Amino acid sequence: MTDIATIARDIEPEVRSLGFDLVRVAMIGGASDPTLQVMAERPDTRQLDLSDCETISRRLSEWLDSNDPIEGSYRLEVSSPGIDRPLTRLKDYTDWAGYDARITLKDPQGGRKQFSGTLEGIDAGNVRLTDKAGEHHVLPFSDISSAKLLLTDKLINATAPLSTEGADSIQTIEE
Repeated sequence: MTDIATIARDIEPEVRSLGFDLVRVAMIGGASDPTLQVMAERPDTRQLDLSDCETISRRLSEWLDSNDPIEGSYRLEVSSPGIDRPLTRLKDYTDWAGYDARITLKDPQGGRKQFSGTLEGIDAGNVRLTDKAGEHHVLPFSDISSAKLLLTDKLINATAPLSTEGADSIQTIEE
């Protein structure tokens, strides 16, 4: 069985040496078609472009080939976390305070496992969130099973591409 936490810990220095932050490492797909998914971002922009993905992919391919931490064949996928990104690190909840998120807990708290609302940051290892009814929730980070940002106009505006040059024009080639 592949230990994803160990792989993430081991490849993080490789990703950091290239100037990127590791966001998430996961093994996705079934046993017949496994994919090692690596999400990373530039610390200053929280984005990646295609050449960034290529750079990270080449470095990690070399590292994975020489260290061989995964039995059998698999694919490597390197990507940006995307606009409705997963929240995987404690700092994500501070960085994205003021934006809407959905958080799922490992075990129910107050009869609920899922909470949606506006992130209010962190306090002593707890994630603070205010739901649409105005109720405040304090969720221990260690109890979170998964979390992601919710797609809103505010998020779209905050994560607009760094360059949109040519995005609103169609170029045609005349023969």
